[in-house]
Amino acid sequence: MKLKNLPWVPFAFFAIAIVLYPLTYYLVDMHNKGLFSSKPAALIDNTVWHTVFYIHITFGGIAILTGWTQFSKRLRNKYLNIHRMIGKIYVVAVLFSSCAGLYIAFFATGGIICVMGFGALALLWLFTIVKAYTSIRRLDIAEHQKWMIRNYALTFAAVTLRVYMPILIPFVFHGDFIPAYRLISWLCWVPNIIAAEIIISKLKLKPVYAAGPV
Repeated sequence: MKLKNLPWVPFAFFAIAIVLYPLTYYLVDMHNKGLFSSKPAALIDNTVWHTVFYIHITFGGIAILTGWTQFSKRLRNKYLNIHRMIGKIYVVAVLFSSCAGLYIAFFATGGIICVMGFGALALLWLFTIVKAYTSIRRLDIAEHQKWMIRNYALTFAAVTLRVYMPILIPFVFHGDFIPAYRLISWLCWVPNIIAAEIIISKLKLKPVYAAGPV
C-alpha cells in the first residue's frame, strides 16, 4: 500500500497545531471565549456537560496527534511494536472522545441542524473505530487500513472545522455565526469522508491477513 505517496507532512503539521487548541482551555480562562461564548451560562456551569466537554477535547487532541503516525509505512515496518502501542492509544482516545462528542452534540449551538451534524459525526467516528479495531483483531489488515483511513478522515474534522470557521463566518456569512456554524457542522466532515472513499478506491487494497497476533 503506497500510503507514503500521500501528503502526510501537512496532516502532521495541522494535527500538531490543532492539539494546541484544547490546551487553551486548561491554560486560559475560556469562560466567555471560544466555544463557551456561544453557550448559555447554565450549560457551562453544568458539571456533567463541563466534564464531558473536557473529555471530548482532551482525548480528541490525543487522537489527532497520534492518528497520523499510523499511516507511516516506515514506522509500521521498522517499529511494529510502537505502531501497535500508538494504535491502541488512538483507539482508546477515539472511543472516549466520540462518546463524549455524541453527548455534547445534543447541546450544540445552532439547533437541530448542528445536533444532527455533530451527532452523525460522533456516531460515524465511533462506528469506524470499532470496525477498524475488530478487523485488525481478525488479522484482516486490508480492511483495517480502509477503516482507519475513514476514521482518521473523521478525526480530522476537528482540523477542517477550524479551517472553515475563520473563512466562512467573516467572509461568506459576514459575521453571522449561527448559519455559518450550521453549515460547518456538516461541512467539517462530509467532504472528509468522501475524500477518504476516493483514497481507498485509488489504493485498490487487496485482502491481506496478518501472520500473528496484533
